Amino acid sequence: MGEHTEDQEHGAEPAREPLTAARARELTAGLREAMDDVRRSVAVLAARVRDAHAARVWLPLGHGSWEAYCRAEFGISRAQAYRLLDVARSLAAIHDAVTAGPQPSRTRDTDPGAAAALDYGLSQRALIAVSGRTDVVAEIITRRLAALAHSGLKALHPATVRAVVRQAVRDVRAAPPPAPVEPPADPAVAALRAVVDDLAACSHQLGELMLEVAPAYLSDTEAADVLALLCDEIGETVENGLAARRYALTGDRRALAGTVL
Repeated sequence: MGEHTEDQEHGAEPAREPLTAARARELTAGLREAMDDVRRSVAVLAARVRDAHAARVWLPLGHGSWEAYCRAEFGISRAQAYRLLDVARSLAAIHDAVTAGPQPSRTRDTDPGAAAALDYGLSQRALIAVSGRTDVVAEIITRRLAALAHSGLKALHPATVRAVVRQAVRDVRAAPPPAPVEPPADPAVAALRAVVDDLAACSHQLGELMLEVAPAYLSDTEAADVLALLCDEIGETVENGLAARRYALTGDRRALAGTVL
């Protein structure tokens, strides 16, 4: 028998011809298109799930519940059936926040089923992850779109809206859910908490002012150049101005760490 190389003994595939940059770009474009198709299908699925559940589609088909309907018609488990509802509710909340914006946008559509046509580039996993905090996601989206509109943009481009939505979902997924807040028994602690709340509220107002001058689409570095004169005029440091701007964008008090808090 002939000699075998070490690669052959381990079942390694024969060497392939080097991949050209043009072919690599072609493969990458195909992957990107496939991923976009999957994300768009999530939006379509979510809209149809929402409509089917709202219509109680299982009743005329003789099923006792949504769970039983999904199991019989699609062969999916109870957990999967309710995850579909989580996806639908999350996407509906996001769509409502986008279409309720203060400025006209090409993303607005009067068709109730328009959410199916929108592609925010969100995976099912991302939508499920924020399903319990859709109110927070919607509030962040509304606030950031309003800040962009107030910055002077006459219309929000779909790509801008998409970026705002994706960032809001990422921020909520990254932030731990807030712990239940109970009134402190100690009056001194309660008074201190009230002071902190007042400082945070003032910082948020300052941040909104900063956003009017340095819109949300500017990086911190770009915003610092724009805000330098304003901060000097109001007697505030640029660092504090940027921190307040980040707080106005995110609603996360950790953005104020090292400044007023």
